[in-house]
Amino acid sequence: MEHELTAEQIHKVLQGISVPPQPQIMVDLQMEQVMPNPDLKAIAKLISQDPGLSGALLKIVNSPYFGLANRVSSIQRAVNLLGSRSVINMVNALSIKGEMSDETIVTLNRFWDTAQDVAMTCLTLAKRIGSEAVDEAYTLGLFHNCGIPLMLKRFPNYMAVLEESYASASAERRIVDTENRLLNTNHAVVGYFTAKSWNLPLHLCDAIANHHNALIIFSDDSPRDAPLKNLLAILKMAEHICRCHQILGGQAVDHEWQSIEQLVLEYVGLSQYDFENLRESIRDLGAN
Repeated sequence: MEHELTAEQIHKVLQGISVPPQPQIMVDLQMEQVMPNPDLKAIAKLISQDPGLSGALLKIVNSPYFGLANRVSSIQRAVNLLGSRSVINMVNALSIKGEMSDETIVTLNRFWDTAQDVAMTCLTLAKRIGSEAVDEAYTLGLFHNCGIPLMLKRFPNYMAVLEESYASASAERRIVDTENRLLNTNHAVVGYFTAKSWNLPLHLCDAIANHHNALIIFSDDSPRDAPLKNLLAILKMAEHICRCHQILGGQAVDHEWQSIEQLVLEYVGLSQYDFENLRESIRDLGAN
């Protein structure tokens, strides 16, 4: 059932949203909204490819205007709850927030591309290994690096710092350690607070905050934190399959994965041989 919000209500909820949406997705959404009968499934599919739009959508649905008992993390459900008119109001509100320079768009393409690829790969992995949290795995894949555009906005040299972070990652040094040393903050922390501002479920916010703490988390073989481990295991496999170390980090070798591979695979019950076959089959599908 549609719960229509006015443009003014949406504007109030979206205060502070600053992860920019992809220009092409905005164009496609604008084209869809001028159709006589906008297709909610098509709209949801477009929005689900973009972290900024998805975050804005979930922030609206999880806002006090709706008063839902449980927070929503499914993009399709959020679109169905909002209805076409409110979704179009949201798209229009975000489209007038200002144009990005060509240079910024080119830089952010690395973020947008990996966000979509990791989300789809998380979805595929969750289905392959029999996870019950398929929608949440997709959502985490889409949002896990949502702090990167905000770091780039604050620190113009951020992508160079991120590449150095990936280059220096090891069993002794997390990717975020280099960011902390050079910038006094990191994209996981910024992503955590961004996700909280979007009213994402808290366990997804925690997974975003901890997505570069996998070595510490999986070194603890106690049964606690099982939901966090389940999500992070899928995410870390997906990041490796999608070659985030190359696209975001500019590195030929995935140093972070090397330090956690054995622990993660043992946790999900995959041999290295099984994972390599799974990785290649997903890459062949074009999920990455």
